[in-house]
Amino acid sequence: MLLRSTVICLLAFLPVHRVLSAAEHPAGEEAMRAWVKAETPALVPLYQHFHAHPELSLEERETAARLAEELRAVGAEVTSGVGGHGVVAVLQHNAGPTVLVRTDLDALPVSETTGLPYASQVKVRTDDGVDVGVMHACGHDIHMTCLVGTARFLAAHKERWRGTVVLIGQPAEERVAGAKAMLAGGLYERFPKPDYALALHVDAALAAGRVGCRPGYCLANTDSVDITVRGKGGHGAYPYTTVDPIVEATQLVLALQTIVSREVKATEPVVITVGSIHGGTKSNIIPDNCRLQLTVRTYSPTVREQVFQSIQRKAKAIAAACGAPDPVIDIHPGSPAVRNDDELAAAAIRVFGRVLGPGNVEPAELSMGGEDFSLFGRDGVPIVMFRLGSVDAHRLAQFEGLGQAPPSLHSAAYYPDAELTLQTGVMAMSSLVLDLLQHEGSEGAKTRP
Repeated sequence: MLLRSTVICLLAFLPVHRVLSAAEHPAGEEAMRAWVKAETPALVPLYQHFHAHPELSLEERETAARLAEELRAVGAEVTSGVGGHGVVAVLQHNAGPTVLVRTDLDALPVSETTGLPYASQVKVRTDDGVDVGVMHACGHDIHMTCLVGTARFLAAHKERWRGTVVLIGQPAEERVAGAKAMLAGGLYERFPKPDYALALHVDAALAAGRVGCRPGYCLANTDSVDITVRGKGGHGAYPYTTVDPIVEATQLVLALQTIVSREVKATEPVVITVGSIHGGTKSNIIPDNCRLQLTVRTYSPTVREQVFQSIQRKAKAIAAACGAPDPVIDIHPGSPAVRNDDELAAAAIRVFGRVLGPGNVEPAELSMGGEDFSLFGRDGVPIVMFRLGSVDAHRLAQFEGLGQAPPSLHSAAYYPDAELTLQTGVMAMSSLVLDLLQHEGSEGAKTRP
């Protein structure tokens, strides 16, 4: 009794918190959960359609058309052809802030091996005449369906929010070209510029029903470097009459790894991978050159520039040591690192814990993967991308029991467990949008989170 009285007295001196909004009220969350569950039987076939009809980057014509059709059906004002096959749909309800929600459209040149009844049978012929399968091996089919589900929920519950929602279907994410193209096509000039930009991405190692999110960096700068090592060709039996570019290239491959181990601060994540090396045509011919292709992953702009400088220095130094001409070095900057806004990420984590349960929210692991969603954070727009669990917990446990890792994204064997994944994605994204648009007045959410 004494403890209870003490607690009551202490509570009397605590500041009074604001009344729960409709988005935060348990009854509102239960109503949302019931709506999403009832809508799932209509969303799963849409997901299966997207999965069975994938299109490669810059070729997403039919995918974009179907997404546009679905967004028009909820009453959004839809514009197609923004930055290629990009789709922009605008939902408005009274004065308020603007929230952008993004999905990607494109698939990968992967021949599917899942054995699903709706598995992709699509094949295309590459420019060099090779037939290759096409598959949504990175979950963009789930992303698109979650966007449609979120649009349907928001359109059906306008009494619960005020402001503008800009729903975009972005092409060519896999080639880190689509976000740049849409922004160059006037996304932030022709349409309402967002106060916040949101996106989700499936996670192949996180259980369906769970989400992951972290403030700060979550995905890396994704850059590529092409190096042509030059030498002097000749007969393989007389190497002393040549300058062997293959020997030069192999020395460079090893030297590049010392950038990570000996030049960059140990607490700074860096990956330098030589993913392709080509030189020569025959065993007894020393070629004139050898070509290397690198992917370079970093987080901070300072380390990014340091690594570029180190690559060039080592390539030139090894060429000089071999008596070879300077190499030809082409640096191709890709997308910048995804850095979640600290306050927006904190708000997202709070919302997800409330609607999904705190046990279903975990800190997302840092990844050296990349995403051009980062570009939507230009001009000071706060962004957040969260991870969406996509594999049934029992299936993950089976892999663990066998001592195996589950199929990763971009694997021909990856597939999501669609029903729970879609329910969780729509619940999480819809709740976050509601939270950002829940405040009265056009400036209300600008003080949030």
